[in-house]
Amino acid sequence: MPVRCQSNPVIRPSDVSPSRPDFEVIGALNAAVAQLGEETLLLLRVVERPYNVDPTVYLAPVYDPASGKLTVLPFPKGAPGYDFSDPRGIGTPQGPYLTGISHLRLARSRDGIHFTVDPQPALFPANEYETFGIEDPRITPVGQDFYITYVAVSRLGIVTCLARTRDFRSYERLGVIFPPDNKDGMLFPESIDGKYYALHRPSISSFGKPEIWLAESLNLLDWGHHRRLVGLRPNGWENNRIGGGAPPFRTPRGWLVIYHGTNLGNRYSLAALLLDLAQPWKIIGRSERPILEPETDYERLGFYGNVVFTCGATFENDTVRVYYGAADTCMAMAEFSLAEILSGLK
Repeated sequence: MPVRCQSNPVIRPSDVSPSRPDFEVIGALNAAVAQLGEETLLLLRVVERPYNVDPTVYLAPVYDPASGKLTVLPFPKGAPGYDFSDPRGIGTPQGPYLTGISHLRLARSRDGIHFTVDPQPALFPANEYETFGIEDPRITPVGQDFYITYVAVSRLGIVTCLARTRDFRSYERLGVIFPPDNKDGMLFPESIDGKYYALHRPSISSFGKPEIWLAESLNLLDWGHHRRLVGLRPNGWENNRIGGGAPPFRTPRGWLVIYHGTNLGNRYSLAALLLDLAQPWKIIGRSERPILEPETDYERLGFYGNVVFTCGATFENDTVRVYYGAADTCMAMAEFSLAEILSGLK
């Protein structure tokens, strides 16, 4: 069903300049999508790490809110009490650190396929909630504004934050909207009977499972009436975790959500969910099988392989363009027929 873009990957790490000369870009992925005038905009998650010329240490970049600067901490290899088994992080007696740090960067295109990446970050870590980076944005147009939900990571936990822009040149941070641990937050593009709705994914440490929840708000800032919306399917391909992907968009039959799920082997695939237009807590249909699975080399091989993960899509006529991160490394795009997606829902 999906038609992958022949230019995939549409953005690679080599297409993105580092934010400082002593860093290298290792990932350009999980981009939010917006249409502004004649341009398609991707707000990328850019992952950087410091160049390491000393084989005796591991390096961890950390934003220091007191000084307003990004610092690089060295950790000697083999130090007792430290865990260096995962290349993405460092376990220390004081808690974990990450070996890379993420910020958000804008890429622009006239055709939605060939992108030019801005040389400087759009949003960079800037406060105590963002010391380990900001990740996985979603963009929702509401009125004249574009609202951006994104994940912030720090020693305080993993939270969902909100920002706002009109021109993608200046941004206003609006603060934390879902406390730790919470990911995959995204807004519906219009109010429904006077209320705004959002999907989010609380992370579970003991009881419960990582599933999709629904929340309500009168002002987009204060959220309540949280309820579980979509659960795992123990005997299916999504028996490990699920979470929202592209923000919901209106179709004649309901709100369509492209979401992600993983199996017990942490293989990430995409599926579709249809919600009632007037009562978005009512599920009309759901994919029984994935609509996109990691199959190509750029989806199976990378920093973290066997991953297709979306944070944004566009919809025009019968065509749904899904932009997705592949193998936690690059950006790709695939086109779908809306009619085909809807026909596959049960």
